Amino acid sequence: MQIMSVSAAILAGVGCLLGAQPAWAEKISMEPGAILRDCSDCPEMVVISTGSFQMGSEHMEQMRDDELRPEGPVRSVRITKPFAAGRYEVTNAEYATFIDATGYVPTNACVTWGGRDAVDGVSWREPRIGPTPEPNDPVVCVDWNDAKAYTLWLAGHTGKRYRMLTEAEWEYAAKAGSKTVWPWGDDENVVCEYGNVFDQSGLKEPRSTSNSNAAARAASCDDGFMLVAPVGQFKPNAFGLFDTIGNVWEWTEDCSLMLYTDGPLDGSAYHSVSACEKRAVRSGSWRSRMSRHRPTFRGRDPANLAYYIFGFRIARTLN
Repeated sequence: MQIMSVSAAILAGVGCLLGAQPAWAEKISMEPGAILRDCSDCPEMVVISTGSFQMGSEHMEQMRDDELRPEGPVRSVRITKPFAAGRYEVTNAEYATFIDATGYVPTNACVTWGGRDAVDGVSWREPRIGPTPEPNDPVVCVDWNDAKAYTLWLAGHTGKRYRMLTEAEWEYAAKAGSKTVWPWGDDENVVCEYGNVFDQSGLKEPRSTSNSNAAARAASCDDGFMLVAPVGQFKPNAFGLFDTIGNVWEWTEDCSLMLYTDGPLDGSAYHSVSACEKRAVRSGSWRSRMSRHRPTFRGRDPANLAYYIFGFRIARTLN
C-alpha cells in the first residue's frame, strides 16, 4: 500500500519536470563544498569529492546484554564517485511536504523513552519526546522503509538521483578528511561545539537520570539542549555538514554486516543476497553516550524499527 502511493507520487513528480524551470532554480556549482538545492522545499545538499579513507576501527564496543560490537576490520575504501550529502538531517517540515504530496502512511508505532518495544500511536508527528516537534527539528520515529520512501519520492519529484547514503559514504562524510578519533581532533570534550549529545543539559531531563549510571555516561561539557535540537545549531564539519555527530541516529542504505570483511571497497552499499535482518544506522543521538558518537561506531537495527532517536540524512548521485 505504501509503495503504491510513493510510486504514484514519483510519476507525478516526473510529470512536473516537463514544465518550465521554476523561478528559484539557478545555475549551481558542482565543486566540492558547493551547496545544491533542487526545489524550494528540497533539503540543501553539499557536494562531496571523491577520495580514499580508512573505514572502521579495531575497537570493540560493549552493548546492552553484554554484546561486543566490532567496528572493523579496518580497510581502505575509495569513494569513486562524487556525491552530495544532506547539509542537515531531514526535518519535520521536509518530511511533511512528502507526506502531504503523496498520502504515504508511515509507521504509527515507535519505541520511546528507554523502552524496547514500539508503542502504538507514537509517530513522527507525536514522538512524545517533549514539546510538540518543531518544523526545523530532525524528523524521528521513522523506520528505514519510511526514509527510503522519502528518497524515492524526492527522486521522482526532482528528476535527480536522490537516495540514502551508503554506510561508507556516511563515515567518509562524517570524518571529513580527518584521521583522528573525532572529526575535530582527539579531545572528546570539544564535542559540545559540534553536536547535540547526552551531556550536562541532558542530565536535567528527569527521564534521562532514571538510569543509575546516567551521570557517568554524560559528556562533561554542555551543548545547551536537554532534548533534540533544531538542525544546524552547532559547528559544521570540514565538509560543511551539520549534526553528523549526535542529535539523531541516521539510517543508511546498507544491509549491515557484522564484520566489514565481505563489504565493497568502492563506497557502494552492501546488499544481502538473502533477507536483510538489520540495516546500518550511524551518528549517535542526543540520548547517546560518547562512545556511540565516534564516526566508526556502527549501529545495526531492523528496517522496521522506528525509534524516537532515529532519523536520516539523504544523498544525491551526481553523475
